Amino acid sequence: MSENIIKVTGIKKYFGGVKALDGVDLVIKKGEVHCLAGENGCGKSTIINIISGFYTPDAGTIEIDGREYTKLTTQQAIEAGVQVIYQDLSVFPNLTVRENLAITMEKSSGRKFVSKKRFDEIAHKALSTIDFKVDLDEYVENLTVADKQLIAISRALLYDAKLIIMDEPTTAITQKEVKNLFEVIRGLQKKGISVLFVSHKLDEVFEIADHFTIFRSGHNVYSGPTKELNQALFTHYMTGRDIEEEAFVYEDRKDAKTVLEVKNLSLKDGYKDCSFSIKSGEILGITGLLGSGRTELAETIFGIHKADSGQIILEGREVSFKNVQEAMANGIGYVPPERNVMGLFMDQSISDNISVTRWKDCQKGPMMDQASIDSLVDRWVGELSIKIGNAADNMRTLSGGNAQKCVLAKWLALDLKVLILNGPTVGVDIGAKYDIYNLTKKLAESGLAVIIISDDIREVLLNCNRVLVMRRGHLVDERQTKDLDEETLSRLSVEY
Repeated sequence: MSENIIKVTGIKKYFGGVKALDGVDLVIKKGEVHCLAGENGCGKSTIINIISGFYTPDAGTIEIDGREYTKLTTQQAIEAGVQVIYQDLSVFPNLTVRENLAITMEKSSGRKFVSKKRFDEIAHKALSTIDFKVDLDEYVENLTVADKQLIAISRALLYDAKLIIMDEPTTAITQKEVKNLFEVIRGLQKKGISVLFVSHKLDEVFEIADHFTIFRSGHNVYSGPTKELNQALFTHYMTGRDIEEEAFVYEDRKDAKTVLEVKNLSLKDGYKDCSFSIKSGEILGITGLLGSGRTELAETIFGIHKADSGQIILEGREVSFKNVQEAMANGIGYVPPERNVMGLFMDQSISDNISVTRWKDCQKGPMMDQASIDSLVDRWVGELSIKIGNAADNMRTLSGGNAQKCVLAKWLALDLKVLILNGPTVGVDIGAKYDIYNLTKKLAESGLAVIIISDDIREVLLNCNRVLVMRRGHLVDERQTKDLDEETLSRLSVEY
């Protein structure tokens, strides 16, 4: 019997003339937590689709639990014990927990009639595998992302999963929920179930993974035990360059003006009595669990919500924004956490997305001045090193990191006083992440007031000179980041 659950050798995959994978190998042992890492476009998604039978490789061999497959189908992969939990989790939001857990198995059985008793039996069996307790009658759309994830894991285990592939499982969950997920993964490992963990977050994968494989541009660049890697080596293998982490240093000048001041701001069901200020050239961090009110606070400053009470003072003048347009006109920019939903027009061109905030200035009578738009787009594509094919290409052609740079470009095209970055590097690979960090620091050094909202503790400590902690809608603490470490800030952020 093979000690490996998966062994793929010399896998090649072409899409047209593009080599997505060029002879890669991947070996995952039984009961192992294996991390697959690499920047966007390196081939991670392609190898997952090949292992799960969705794509057929152009060359190479696939072996699952000692059996070699010449042409693996999705059904064969499932029967062999391969289950994939994608980023969208593939749950049905409009169905109950019970229905989500049982419907696939019930449908595959060929039965024509539904039995609540049978659904209950299936659901209880699924949840018991990871000791997860949840109301079976609750609609999945009302659950947290973390709970949806556990439902997806429970459902996968109904099919005697031997390998569970988790694609960016920690992107949208809190640190507390990450710890709970890791406990579940370790429980799976004890049962001999392997986990392929795909992630950009270095701290997390170092904590959970036994073994690493790193892809770059469709090639293997590293495979070995986690203990042989450190962050510097990991970053080098991922990006092909050496990146030095430098914490942001703010020089508190006496002539630095207070740009934004918030006094006793409150919003029903959002936050209460929040007060803080930020000076020119500062990078202020706001951290806390999801649901702490941090996003609602940012959205109020940006004009999405109207506060029930309190004051917003911009450059010494009290303001009250009726809408986003008024906030923009007053020099407030906001990069939302879900760029594909709120930050970009995904079905429009790269050019339109970058230039949209300046269209009013790029008009010649009733017509748009295309030369002005082209000049504007060329400038910001160059300044932010955005990797594009053509500015007329659809936004969907860009990687996460380059798409995020387009969101930044859109705001930097304006004359901003305050830039709010909410989850600035969510879903962004490591090279683009450090590019965004360096850009943020340069913006602050040029005098812009920057607010970073993030539950990535390392991100906050590396990029901010001060940090505010939110819990249950209240600002409960303020610290200088130079006086903090990751453990202390993490503890402050957790409700107790």
